[in-house]
Amino acid sequence: MKNSYTGKEQYYNDYLGLDKILSAQQLESEAQGVDAHDEMLFIIVHQAYELWFKQVQHELSSILKIFDEQYINDNSKGLQVATHRLNRVVEIWKLLVAQVRVMETMTPMDFLDFRDLLTPASGFQSFQFRLIETRLGLKMDHRHAKKYYEKQLRAEHIEAIKAAENSLSLFELLDNWLARMPFWQLDYWQNFEQKAGENAEMHPFWAHYRGIYLAGLKGSERSEISMKAFDELFFAQENRPVRLSEKACRSALFIYLYREYPLLQQPFQLLNKLLELDELMSTFRYRHMIMVRRMIGMRAGTGGSSGAGYLEGAMNKHHIFGDLASLATYLIPRNLLPELDQKLVKDLSFRL
Repeated sequence: MKNSYTGKEQYYNDYLGLDKILSAQQLESEAQGVDAHDEMLFIIVHQAYELWFKQVQHELSSILKIFDEQYINDNSKGLQVATHRLNRVVEIWKLLVAQVRVMETMTPMDFLDFRDLLTPASGFQSFQFRLIETRLGLKMDHRHAKKYYEKQLRAEHIEAIKAAENSLSLFELLDNWLARMPFWQLDYWQNFEQKAGENAEMHPFWAHYRGIYLAGLKGSERSEISMKAFDELFFAQENRPVRLSEKACRSALFIYLYREYPLLQQPFQLLNKLLELDELMSTFRYRHMIMVRRMIGMRAGTGGSSGAGYLEGAMNKHHIFGDLASLATYLIPRNLLPELDQKLVKDLSFRL
């Protein structure tokens, strides 16, 4: 059957470009006359990673475009589409983690058959992976062992990453979106009852919530979690302990607390998917680190990095949405949640 757009008959092999894809496995061992059966596996697994990275870039571009709008109607298709595509990125990352198991069918001796032929190429040079990290919100100043980047990447890749850094990342766009949320306009809180001793200069909800949270701290928590830290996180505008703004922190915590309301369920799902993605990326780094230790022990990586040591440092430091995860420290049980004004309840519910 002919294609209704082009008038031509489409063929599976041609449509997918399989001649190019299936001829892209150029074994260095074969060219050098070395017997290294597992080099084919090594190449295909990494090519599969790069194809999935390309799809992640595709999804991420659309999500960034949605969040780059000055105004996002939470009741419109934009937020639903962004959440759906972010969920797809999460599912892709699950595949990327699982794919490590295929690589682990290669033994250290199998790898040594061709390892020296790779030098100085390294997975560290995966430009797409670095770009994904940057577009999500990992800044160069926050990277572990950032000296490796300018040494290992080509000049055009370094420039592309710098260009991405000069554009708003998903983290920054998320901050802007959360900060704009209109939960705190006064007509929602005019009838909110403040208790004696609560800070009259603070927004009535937060003055009340602060008291409930403080009363709920038990034993060692009272010494380990200071209310100074609470105030710095949710109210300080300068010298902040996290990258997320104080307005965004308040909105995100409010979403976590009152997520059962219909219009907050979609924002909650979005925030939850970002946390899941961050966790999966950390899991990916952990699995990679364990595999590298199994393959080469404590030897240096082919690209000159410290190998497993670098991967461990990156795993511990590269938590892009860790600020969202830290808000769990300041949750309270549902039965202690302050009751919301009916006008706000109505605005957080679907309209008939």
